[in-house]
Amino acid sequence: MNIVGLLLAGGQSRRMGGGDKALRLLGGASLLERVITRLGPQVGTLVINANGDPARFADFDLPVVADSVPGFAGPLAGVLAGLDWAATNRPSWEFVVSVATDAPFLPRDLVARLMREIEKTAADLACAASGGRAHPVFGLWPVRLREDLRRAVVVEGVRKVDEWTGRHRLATVSFADRPVDPFFNANRPEDLTAAAALLATAGIE
Repeated sequence: MNIVGLLLAGGQSRRMGGGDKALRLLGGASLLERVITRLGPQVGTLVINANGDPARFADFDLPVVADSVPGFAGPLAGVLAGLDWAATNRPSWEFVVSVATDAPFLPRDLVARLMREIEKTAADLACAASGGRAHPVFGLWPVRLREDLRRAVVVEGVRKVDEWTGRHRLATVSFADRPVDPFFNANRPEDLTAAAALLATAGIE
């Protein structure tokens, strides 16, 4: 599928104690490895959004793109970096899908369902939801809106994802949250412990 998969790893991981949360291990594999395994087959190519020295991701042999907006401006800055990368490196591709790299159980049909909803509703973009909660960083973003997003982030200082998506036609796709919420995210060390228990009891891989 001609969609860029954007792996958002640009946060500061304060609640995890700092460092690269995406490189923390879960069941013998890093969170990032698990996300790549799930998202990779759904897209045409993968890109990591991360700030700092890109060499720490060298083992993954993927492009690493930093935020163009200084000061850890949040996930919208990462999405903008991904849209810019796509416009330069895959100019004929129309969409970027973003995912958080601390969500090791993300759906294997995420992209297909987001795209189907956009096509069905003629929405501009789509995001995922589960258990009655939206997960806006798991979204499908049209490259054509990148200058609109740049203006919002750089000029207007918009930081909340839903503040910007609310300006456009947004489709929300709900995923079942049982037996495991596919958007479970490991923010804290105790979340990694909980995720390991889910691996053991729910048979998820």
